[in-house]
Amino acid sequence: MYQVGDWIIYGNTGVCHVVEIKTIDSPGMGDSQLYYVLRPLSQNYTISTPVSSTKVFTRPIISKCEAERLVDMIPSVEARAYYSQRVHELAEHYKTYVVTHDCGDLIELTMSLYAKKEHVGEEKGTFGAVDQKFMKQAEDLLFGELSVALGIPKEAVPAYIASRAEGQERRGESH
Repeated sequence: MYQVGDWIIYGNTGVCHVVEIKTIDSPGMGDSQLYYVLRPLSQNYTISTPVSSTKVFTRPIISKCEAERLVDMIPSVEARAYYSQRVHELAEHYKTYVVTHDCGDLIELTMSLYAKKEHVGEEKGTFGAVDQKFMKQAEDLLFGELSVALGIPKEAVPAYIASRAEGQERRGESH
């Protein structure tokens, strides 16, 4: 069970702060149930969800050490762009990365989408709406978790990643 003050991943909402745990009486059910009250990282609303619910994926956010390890591995990620003429197939491919709620998978997806955007730009093509949608979603989920784990603002995450990669290059650590 999470505690008040914990930061967790709550499904596709992403990073949420556990702001309260309260008992709510179920009308007509005759019993009461414990609920988490969650505040999403960059939003101004709360979510109430039963403590015992397994309908929405939850997990604690990664540690600062794990966040640093993941950021340091970014330069070695092999970014492979995925192409399909079928929008549904493209969306399903991207969803397979998002639904794992794993930062490593989100890094792979984001890097592959960056590679695709760059390639499409070089070819004077258009980066598609599905690609844009999943890039934004992956970045929001990834940068949100990294920001809380690292103790930095979400907007500062891209610069943090770039500076760590640059530092690795200077030290000759890139793979």
